[in-house]
Amino acid sequence: MITSKFDNILVLAPHTDDGELGAGGAISYFLGKKANVFYAAFSTAKDSVPRGMPKDILKTEVKKATSQLGIDEKNLFIYDYQVRKLNYSRQEILEDLIKLRNKIHFDLVFMPSLNDIHQDHLTVSQEGLRAFKTTSILGYELIWNNLTFNTTCFIKLEKRHIENKINALKNYKSQKGRDYVSADFIRSLARARGVQIGAEYAEAFEVVRWVI
Repeated sequence: MITSKFDNILVLAPHTDDGELGAGGAISYFLGKKANVFYAAFSTAKDSVPRGMPKDILKTEVKKATSQLGIDEKNLFIYDYQVRKLNYSRQEILEDLIKLRNKIHFDLVFMPSLNDIHQDHLTVSQEGLRAFKTTSILGYELIWNNLTFNTTCFIKLEKRHIENKINALKNYKSQKGRDYVSADFIRSLARARGVQIGAEYAEAFEVVRWVI
């Protein structure tokens, strides 16, 4: 199977929780295939934390969520760029990505779609493409931010992968109440993507670069 070629997978998350929202099912799937999955979060969004909660709560939550998915703690990289201002730090972000690239050989990178209109998401996608232009890259969907989204790749998933994604996202207590973290929404989107390819569940991605 083609999935056997993926030994080291990198998930780029502009903010903690983006990686789980866009590719949580795929992460669970590939971990089940014994791939090494690495996760890089660029902002813990201290300025957006609800009043009354610790400013570093999202750092704690991403550790719990990625652990729930099965990502080894040593494979989690957390940076501290200011939320909504990643575009002012794009060179520093690129340099962080190049350091990761030089440290570990990745054969697949997940990142937000290049059609994502959130300024932080787009910055990470653009710099991710610059850093990993010789690597296979899939753009994940965050449909509330996507102006357009080309469903050019699907990963078939089972119910257990989706439930693992849902349970991981439950660790984000600070994000409770947002429509896109609800179990109903996550199941519905996965079911809709599955219907498109005749499967029970799936996640859809844009092919940014594919290297065979």
